[in-house]
Amino acid sequence: MHFDVFNGDADGILALVQLRLSLPKESTLITGVKRDISLVQQVPVDSASSVTVLDVSMEKNTSALQNLLNNDVAVFYVDHHRTGDVPESPLLTSLVNTSPDVCTSLLINDYLNGQHNLWAIAAAYGDNLKAVANRHCSLNGINSMLSNQLEALGTYVNYNGYGRTTDDLHFHPADLYQQLLAYENPTSLFSNKSSLFYDLETAYQQDMNKAQTAEVLFDNDICKVVCLDDAAWSRRVSGVFGNELANQAPNKAHGVLTRNLDGSYTVSVRAPLNNKQGADEVCIQFPTGGGRAGAAGINALPEEQIETFISVLHNYYD
Repeated sequence: MHFDVFNGDADGILALVQLRLSLPKESTLITGVKRDISLVQQVPVDSASSVTVLDVSMEKNTSALQNLLNNDVAVFYVDHHRTGDVPESPLLTSLVNTSPDVCTSLLINDYLNGQHNLWAIAAAYGDNLKAVANRHCSLNGINSMLSNQLEALGTYVNYNGYGRTTDDLHFHPADLYQQLLAYENPTSLFSNKSSLFYDLETAYQQDMNKAQTAEVLFDNDICKVVCLDDAAWSRRVSGVFGNELANQAPNKAHGVLTRNLDGSYTVSVRAPLNNKQGADEVCIQFPTGGGRAGAAGINALPEEQIETFISVLHNYYD
């Protein structure tokens, strides 16, 4: 039995869409909300013959990955997050690049020689790699109307991945993947006014309008930190709102806090777009932190550590 394990954001979903459009395969899907990254451990070792892992931090899944390899399960692993110690095994094929200008979908795009590059470009936009996505559009002769549509698609699919649980989401990531897989080309989504693209667009705009009233906890020339209400809509926009703030002020770092049930806070961090490094270094200073150089997060920041977080964020980029 084959398992496809993928992050529930735009990069993970659209990487798998590309892969399975080119290389169809019967598989069992394992995914979840964007911050649910300990996904490899959900693969049942006894029944797995092979596994594909997309856009899931190897560093956070090392023991589960090693367990699969120890049980003779072949693993194809593609990612752009921190790796930690990469296991050595002939059963492991890995395509990992932690450059801040790379995402998993772009790695899959290269692997497939650009067979479904429009999906990869949408994913790059969704991961807020706007300059990279624009360059791919230019190289492929994509006009501004289509590039704007691909940017919107990536943004909306990414937005759908954020939530405390999948109950917060408009579409379960596995369902969203399966619906998108029905489209050989994303342009068909844009021409169909009843497609899920327009459903997500309406929901996204409603939630982002609410985010404009976010409480500002700290703001200067170095960084800005805001706090959103404890609500499903705020959990859905926590990541994409951080991207929007980063695009508005590319020289500043940004942090978006959302309150959790236990009184702690989920934190989304964006490095300055003009200095895309260090977001992961900031977040790993806290027990539940992780991510990549340009964008990272903390799953449960205690309330008493908010000031410490702001200080660490500010001092890192000062």
